[in-house]
Amino acid sequence: MSDADFDVEFIERDDRSARVLIRGLTPAFANGIRRAMIADVPTFSIDTVRFVENSSVLFDEMVGLRLGLVPLTTPLDEFEIGDEVTLALDVEGPDNAYSGDIETSDPMVEPAEDNVPVIELNEGQRIELEADAVLDTGKEHAKHQGGVSVGYRHLQKVTVEGDLGEFDEDEARILRGVIETEDGEVIPTNEFGNDLSEKFPGKDVSVEDVPEAFVFHIETDGSFSVEELLLRAIDSIEERADELQTKVAV
Repeated sequence: MSDADFDVEFIERDDRSARVLIRGLTPAFANGIRRAMIADVPTFSIDTVRFVENSSVLFDEMVGLRLGLVPLTTPLDEFEIGDEVTLALDVEGPDNAYSGDIETSDPMVEPAEDNVPVIELNEGQRIELEADAVLDTGKEHAKHQGGVSVGYRHLQKVTVEGDLGEFDEDEARILRGVIETEDGEVIPTNEFGNDLSEKFPGKDVSVEDVPEAFVFHIETDGSFSVEELLLRAIDSIEERADELQTKVAV
């Protein structure tokens, strides 16, 4: 399926999250994109830790677990699956060790957040370690999932059928997601408190799913942008489809 078959519109967007409307998708393909964003797009994550000193109250394994959950920037064009980058941490108490204290051997791969807490150190305690971050996918381990929150739902069309009857109450009608009006305007429902009676006061309205139109809510951990996560996921699906087509043709 070529890019011309899709109509893509960003409804909301900031550095790490977005709502994206994509038209021209079957339900199966929409779910494929969701799964690919979770499982197929690789990120760097700390995999192996070598402790020089750990006089904190936590076992080495607990510290290693926390380090594995620190998001790392991942320039995918510069690395391949299995590549490693060395990191280091050396903090002495009384102090708090944060992700921002982690030093890297490659400035392209560093903590995506500086304020992720690793451990609190008291007087006389110290943590010194070296770690290897490896590039891998979410289907191998959940710590490599750059899409921390990925979901989708149908775009819903709202049609005004007419005015409410004289004795009909204008009751709250809660609807969450994104709607399309009769004029073609696309509106997140949180703009009117998710209540259609607030957006269309005194009106009788009907709601139906728009065929082949899905709104994705995407949030990343900072490893890369929402746009890159979405595009890489689609590329992953296309690569697998091409591989299948090649094998079938043999």
